[in-house]
Amino acid sequence: MLKRFFPFTTWIVNYNRTSLYGDLVAGATLGVMLVPQGMAYAMIAGMPPIYGLYAALVPQCVYALTGTSRQLGVGPVALDSLLVAAGIGALQLSGITEYVSVVLFLTLLIGGLQLLLGFLKMGFFINFLSKPVISGFTSAAAIVIGLGQLKHVLGVELSQSSKIHQLVGNLFGNMGDINPQTLIMGLASVMVILILRKIHKKIPTALLVVIVGILAVTLFQLDDVGIQIVGDVPKGLPAFHVPPIRTDLLGQLVPLAMTVALFGFMESISIAKTVEEKHPEYELDANQELRALGLSNLLGSFFQSFPVSGSFSRTAINEEAGAKTAMSLVFSSVFIAIVLLFLTPLFHNLPNAVLGAIIMVSVFGLIDIAYPIQLFKNRKDEFFLLIATFIMTLFIGLIEGIVLGALLSLLLLVYRSSKPHIAILGRIKGTNYFKNINRFAEDVEVDRDKLILRFDAQLYFGNKDYFKKELYKEIAKKGPELRYVILNAEAINYIDSTATVMLERLIMDLREKGIELLVAGAIGPTRDILHSSGLIHILGAQNLFVQTFEAVDCCSDHKERSSIQKKVSLQAKNRTL
Repeated sequence: MLKRFFPFTTWIVNYNRTSLYGDLVAGATLGVMLVPQGMAYAMIAGMPPIYGLYAALVPQCVYALTGTSRQLGVGPVALDSLLVAAGIGALQLSGITEYVSVVLFLTLLIGGLQLLLGFLKMGFFINFLSKPVISGFTSAAAIVIGLGQLKHVLGVELSQSSKIHQLVGNLFGNMGDINPQTLIMGLASVMVILILRKIHKKIPTALLVVIVGILAVTLFQLDDVGIQIVGDVPKGLPAFHVPPIRTDLLGQLVPLAMTVALFGFMESISIAKTVEEKHPEYELDANQELRALGLSNLLGSFFQSFPVSGSFSRTAINEEAGAKTAMSLVFSSVFIAIVLLFLTPLFHNLPNAVLGAIIMVSVFGLIDIAYPIQLFKNRKDEFFLLIATFIMTLFIGLIEGIVLGALLSLLLLVYRSSKPHIAILGRIKGTNYFKNINRFAEDVEVDRDKLILRFDAQLYFGNKDYFKKELYKEIAKKGPELRYVILNAEAINYIDSTATVMLERLIMDLREKGIELLVAGAIGPTRDILHSSGLIHILGAQNLFVQTFEAVDCCSDHKERSSIQKKVSLQAKNRTL
């Protein structure tokens, strides 16, 4: 039980000097990245930059003790921050103090929901967010985030929005107010980051640009020419503070909390699974990951943290820097604590244009071009799902986009299951293999008095009419010589009550026409349903077969089956033969 809820106990007992060195180097590297990134992501969320450092403190330590991934970099991330900004911004709060208090309460809600879902073992919820939906949403959100940071790069005041047409409209309406010095600094910062990344990926580009920006403002007094700076950054560690409970906003905050909770978990588990493939020494537990993130957010909210989840870029850096265990997150938190205690005055002259440039370069890297192209070539339906999610996220809103995208993917799933693949089978010459006659046209033998059909899905109320319609269509093609319909049920794992009634009527109707229905290859759960529903009595136990060739041979020569063939074909749960 202890290892289940506190996975660090599995590796801490074997912790050694080699692990310590790898984790120390990785932790310091993470800390260096988190200082500029955390401050930048706090700005995306509409929070003062210092809250980005607060979010990089307690949550990392909590996840280190409770998470099952040993390399996942947990902390503030761009997409979660934008979701927060979009949701909280729509509430039209009175000022920054109230805004911060509501964000902290939202973080508490997110943590509580994730923790509850983890204890209820609801980690499977993430399966309802398909990759096309995630890709479309992420690319659209990256564009919205990037455009939203243009106000810092251009030096203009822009009203924030999660809708691209409003952002673009606001941008063109303020083009005359662009500050040339701010624009030059912002573009220069973008160019430097891109060039340094080309030289070597491990260079701490964000930190270097931050240092150069601070020096430039300090030496040349650029704040006097209109370049906006961060200003006074509070010194010291965040105090323990219970987030104010806003019952008056619960109706608006719970849907937002659920969205951020699930999306943050999806983001984290996807990244963690990618890293896990390289580390056979441990296994991820999706439900414990949900609990770990929940506890990180819940406890973090008491120390002035906004929502956190797994970061792809920091996880990659953590892995490359040699992290062996989650102790790297603890060392990263220690680094952040040192910055908060002693170094915050150094960030007074940090230009907002530099933070905006860091965000823009970071999030535009999230735009995926290759995957949509791949889908367009191979899976047109999923390509249009991706594009629909992308467009809805851009023009309707972030939360609406991800929710509508998930609903569309479920509708696509329902549509596919309502018209599943049906194959007409024939015997491969000289064998007992039965394959699709359209794929093996030259190699199959087809008997005129037999129709062998394979239905590749569960049989339920949504596709029963399609099944019946296609079956009668194939029966009509066979003509008056048809005597046997053999249903290959290997792919049918469930038959609901509506489909059972349809099959009863179908069997009786076919018998009136002189056609017998036989079922071959039914798996255990399907056989259970045949028996429990009473359908076996209408079908006839003699018409249930283990393999297709047995049913075909029985129709041809009416051979008596062996006792073991009868036993296997009729076996069902709670039934003795």
